[in-house]
Amino acid sequence: MGRGGQRIYTPALHHFVPDFRQGGVAFKYVKRGYHLLCRHALTLALIPVAATVSLEIANMYKTGELSKLWQFAAQTDVQFNMATFMGCILLLTGIAVMYVVTRAKPVYLMNYHVYRAPARLQVSYDAFMKGSKDSNAFSEQSLAFQEKILSVSGLGPKTYLPEAIKAEPPQINMDTARQEAEMVMFSCVREALKATRLKPSQIDILVVNCSLFNPTPSLSAMIINHFKMRSNIVSYNLGGMGCSAGVIAISLAKELLQVYPGSRALVVSTENITQNWYFGNQRSMLIPNCLFRVGGAAIVLSNRRSDYWKAKYELLHVVRTHMGASDDNYNCVFQRPDGEGRVGVHLSKQLMAIAGHSLKANITTLGPLVLPISEQLLFFFNLIARKVFKIKMRGYIPDFKLAFEHFCIHTGGRGVIDEIEKQLELTPSHTQPSKEALFRYGNVSSSSVWYVLANIETLRGVRHGDRVWQIAFGSGFKCNSAVWRALRRVNTQHSAWQPYEDEPAPEAKEV
Repeated sequence: MGRGGQRIYTPALHHFVPDFRQGGVAFKYVKRGYHLLCRHALTLALIPVAATVSLEIANMYKTGELSKLWQFAAQTDVQFNMATFMGCILLLTGIAVMYVVTRAKPVYLMNYHVYRAPARLQVSYDAFMKGSKDSNAFSEQSLAFQEKILSVSGLGPKTYLPEAIKAEPPQINMDTARQEAEMVMFSCVREALKATRLKPSQIDILVVNCSLFNPTPSLSAMIINHFKMRSNIVSYNLGGMGCSAGVIAISLAKELLQVYPGSRALVVSTENITQNWYFGNQRSMLIPNCLFRVGGAAIVLSNRRSDYWKAKYELLHVVRTHMGASDDNYNCVFQRPDGEGRVGVHLSKQLMAIAGHSLKANITTLGPLVLPISEQLLFFFNLIARKVFKIKMRGYIPDFKLAFEHFCIHTGGRGVIDEIEKQLELTPSHTQPSKEALFRYGNVSSSSVWYVLANIETLRGVRHGDRVWQIAFGSGFKCNSAVWRALRRVNTQHSAWQPYEDEPAPEAKEV
């Protein structure tokens, strides 16, 4: 709604997420979900068979029935090949051993920290508009457009911008961009290590993601240098992967933890505002100025069994969907110069529709992994009725509230959150943490899902066994999901969700 109560539509925001129940479901996404579910089904089925057969043979040997069976076979001339019998036993035992050796190692989330910028970096609506006007970079039409975007964005009046942008005039250069990166990343890493009581030398794997700022040496090297980490640390730096890169970084860390036993991984997710502020008048490039704000998160993961007792969550699934084979999807979020050579991030008018299709594909793959059998049967009966018997009826959207207790939706904008709430038939209480994160911190890109989870832990709490769904969108175009299960009750009081100095403490809402 606008400040006067009238809803304002903008070229990039009025294309809402399409109704998931309209149109068909691509069978390839359903197939992918069941492929992930059944990848180890044969092995899992043989394990109890092998265990049952072994226990039965041991029991027969103990009671003497095995020798009686052997004598009976000899007396009745039954052909009994001892070598074949022993071969079967060894085969079943080998399968059991292979499963134990090759099964995926658990990945635990020990703790994490989300960044809260100092109060001096707060920016109100009026201060934002004053800074835009004083820069002399924008036309009157562009200033009016930015004010409209702010009014419908869902951002609050006290989000954070880097010092280089708030300066008069703005100080946009490599040095100030590095200062922003250091300010956010070093603080997050320091507090995450403090929360887990780990030394920098105890980190074996480092994964850093930042989409638009990729200096040399890399951001991962910047962290290694500052914290004097080991020389044999396994480090990666992900760039250009958009707001969903935080889940991609978790996915990469998970895969590395399957390869390196007894290891701990540090994942750092952030975005850099300083060098990516747009000083032009193309509307599709002005929207990021109004939405993106300073933020970051550092997450400590482990595959050590001994860390189970200290961990908060276990990572159950990561489902990644990449729609980049389509030109429209690939070009919908694109960094490029405008007609006057000023570089910015262009947002396509079809962005919301594309995000909706990628979300539909992602949840179709995720569904078989997390939904109860009853919901899957209802989905398939609906699908068969529409596809095979050609019955005209709305597509069935499974009730994901039966699969998850908490939803961490990427804070890309209020419209995105509202439409996901509508399409997945969530309650306002499920999406409120995402709206509160958007209001207080804006779009903090790849770290946004961690701000939402921190909100849930601080103000609502997470019960033992609760399942958490983190879902994020990014350029390319991508939609990625991570699913966590709480290993114990979590009521961490994150500093990012402590009240401002001039406001009362937020009311805790117990789950």
